Amino acid sequence: MSATAAPPNHATAAAAVAPAAGPVLARRQVHAVAGCYFVASFAALGLPPFLTRILPELGDPTARWAGVLYIVPTVFGAVGAPFWGRLADRYGRKRLLLRAQLGLAVAFLLAGWADSIAPFTAALVLQGILGGTFAASNGYLGAALEGPALSKALTLMQGAARAALVFAPIVVGSLSPWLSPHRQYALLAVLPLTAALLIGALPESRGGHAQTPTAQDAPEDVPEAAKPQAGAEATSLRALYALEFAFVFSTVISFPYLVSLIEHRLPGTSPAVSGVLFALPHLCYLATAMAVHKSFHHRPRFGLALGFLCIALGLAGHGAADSLPALTAVRLVLGAGLTLGLVCLSALAADCAKGRAPGGMFGSLEFFSKGGAVAAGVAAAVGNGFFGPAAPVLTGTAVALATVVPTVLPLLNPLRTRWSR
Repeated sequence: MSATAAPPNHATAAAAVAPAAGPVLARRQVHAVAGCYFVASFAALGLPPFLTRILPELGDPTARWAGVLYIVPTVFGAVGAPFWGRLADRYGRKRLLLRAQLGLAVAFLLAGWADSIAPFTAALVLQGILGGTFAASNGYLGAALEGPALSKALTLMQGAARAALVFAPIVVGSLSPWLSPHRQYALLAVLPLTAALLIGALPESRGGHAQTPTAQDAPEDVPEAAKPQAGAEATSLRALYALEFAFVFSTVISFPYLVSLIEHRLPGTSPAVSGVLFALPHLCYLATAMAVHKSFHHRPRFGLALGFLCIALGLAGHGAADSLPALTAVRLVLGAGLTLGLVCLSALAADCAKGRAPGGMFGSLEFFSKGGAVAAGVAAAVGNGFFGPAAPVLTGTAVALATVVPTVLPLLNPLRTRWSR
């Protein structure tokens, strides 16, 4: 601004503080982004459950490295996500989303062609570093949408992830008699390549939201109530990261040893039934997520607290369920918590994205999400090794219960203020 510019009045100052409206994507374009993520994540989500069949082909007959290699892409994805997010804000979200899809394709091709553990591991490392399609997609959407429109789009993205988690292992298993899961990596590389072509036809998601100025940057003559409170915003963002970590930890910790728990409680259960029980919470999300978004997008803290409570109840029920109806019931309770948590975290993320560079924010959010998944995998392995397959679900119960109180506390502050007057 030049030195001769007139000092802003209250109206222009308020306009400067308020974020500018960003370009809005059409519904079909939002659906296209979610569809691209769905097809690109098929190999990433569908093939890891088959590592115990892949590794013997690569010289590890007992598949003793399966647990480590399962989390390798997650670890390196967490490390790379904030970096790629910042680059997206600087050089363009569409460009970095294309990079993520092409990076996945390269990594899948290398994994499918690998003939020993070392190059296969290197391909999984590259998958983590070069991938990051979820954070890249969210950053793309966050630059063009805001508020309920963004939270609804993020809810749709989570639906794409749940759908891939449910259907990808089924497809991979069905193809296994004709093509080994190891070679399917190379075949499924065509999916992120196809997604890249589709993304190339989408418009650039240019950041239309103005950066929220700090309290120090706000003009002095703006009323105090109109000035952004930097400390409160930073706390809100930190709270989002902490809640994301706790949510992912408490839900993912039940994944690795669920089949073992089912077999322990219900000997003779068929793999198909075990697979349906595993998928139930994700199917619950697919069936109810949009209805939950409609009910809770304007009160996400309350919905998230309910979600953590349902997660705690559902996981605790896993420790006691000893029949198929009981396991089905607790899986559905867990599904209710999973749905409430994912939808309400999307709403909180949409609120935090206002006035922020979306690539960097969603990249950092992905770091904490993947960090929660890695911590959950380690905790599940340790708990299962020392105390058996029920230990991971009980650990998740404790974490979910412990998170309910800090989730609810901000809701009680207005009540405290009201009663203190």
